[in-house]
Amino acid sequence: MPQFPQNRTVSPRTGILAAMIVFAVTVRLIINFLPGLLPYNFTPVEAIALFGGAYFANRRLAFAVPLIAMLCADLIIATSLPRAWIGDWLGTLPAVYGCIALTVAGGFSLSRRISAFRVTGYAFASAVLFFLITNFATWLSAHAGAGAACTQSLASCYVAGIPFFRGTLVGTLLWSAILFGGFELMRVRWPAFVRA
Repeated sequence: MPQFPQNRTVSPRTGILAAMIVFAVTVRLIINFLPGLLPYNFTPVEAIALFGGAYFANRRLAFAVPLIAMLCADLIIATSLPRAWIGDWLGTLPAVYGCIALTVAGGFSLSRRISAFRVTGYAFASAVLFFLITNFATWLSAHAGAGAACTQSLASCYVAGIPFFRGTLVGTLLWSAILFGGFELMRVRWPAFVRA
């Protein structure tokens, strides 16, 4: 059976965690700085949170990996925002980070029995939860002049968020399929790597 190459300097686990963070940051920055290349919110962050909750033995790492990825990207994105947007943007961040933490907690429950059907269901639920909570937070933090949709009514704010929801839903489902499916393939091919 093929053995996964070992490196004494960087453990496989450390390499995977670092790769997840770098990948999530890169995708978020591409979406922000190269509009149109990928759909809005088509990030792997929610999928990484779900995967971490399901598979990471260390629960602190399960929370830390997606949240560190978000924080790194947000620090860069914040430098590009117009000053007038900063207040509204900051007002939604607790809801965004809270949703990611809830998805990690959902992954803990998923870990009891992982199947393609359950992963799809949990990924779908986390995308819907993210949409509902973050749009509500956007409506709460919006001020006059920030845009008609979210200052008129909660319903109009949800309608305005539908294009972002599509990206969140498709991204979370796709990245979850890649992460969970890829891990199962690695479990078969490199059992020593998975144990590490």
